[in-house]
Amino acid sequence: MASLRDLKNRISSVKNTRKITKAMQMVAAAKLRRAQEAAEAARPYAERMGAVIASLAAGQGNDGPKLLAGNGRDQVHLLVVMTSERGLCGGFNSSIVKLARARANELAAAGKTVKILTVGKKGREQLKRDWSSAFVGHVDLSEVKRLGYANAQSIAREVMAAFEAGEADVVTIFYNRFQSVIAQIPTEQQIIPARFESTGATALYDYEPSEEAILADLLPRGVATQIFTALLENGASEQGARMSAMDNATRNAGDMINKLTIQFNRSRQAAITTELIEIIAGAEAL
Repeated sequence: MASLRDLKNRISSVKNTRKITKAMQMVAAAKLRRAQEAAEAARPYAERMGAVIASLAAGQGNDGPKLLAGNGRDQVHLLVVMTSERGLCGGFNSSIVKLARARANELAAAGKTVKILTVGKKGREQLKRDWSSAFVGHVDLSEVKRLGYANAQSIAREVMAAFEAGEADVVTIFYNRFQSVIAQIPTEQQIIPARFESTGATALYDYEPSEEAILADLLPRGVATQIFTALLENGASEQGARMSAMDNATRNAGDMINKLTIQFNRSRQAAITTELIEIIAGAEAL
């Protein structure tokens, strides 16, 4: 049985841990609000751009730009796995990695070549054991305090350069779409050849200089916008997952403190009772 000193030290240690998890929960809550606002503000822009590109692409068929129609091959798949730079966020990273790993295994079983570009070191760490030979690059965002469109553009340029050089035929991104603090949806989205959903709008527009020229200019921006939206969704999901995980850790620490306190009081009472019995027994012996 643990001594009273050991129990007291454990209670003090768990209390200090609870202070840390509570502080992390509050920090995550503050960051979540900003990240959620950014993700929600980006959705209408991304959806509208997707609708415009889908409308322009409807009449292109297989004669459109390569980013839209593809290069005619489906052999080399580049998977862009977006995770966090830091841990302590529950199953946020593992859910993304699980989806990406399942897709990689499926492609490998079909005889396809798999290449992986990681964004965030936690996903890279988890994929390293099975897929380190497929790594072709890594994007470190640990020094980025607030995600901007420039971060998405640099990733977009890298994947589009790989596509244009024939080093990748299909590019797919993996991230968590934010739904609520306790719900983040692992998402797989193909961005090259680009896929955009039409809103079903029937309005007709006249484009200048031409639909082909505008589409060629918008497609790279559309790919970058999809990546930027995924980064923002991931950022909000990460903070939501961390807030939930730290809340659970704080509650568990409180439960452990209560149990240890009860154990400490029982042990102290047992020690007092034993001392009283020894005193009484000694007095009677005299």
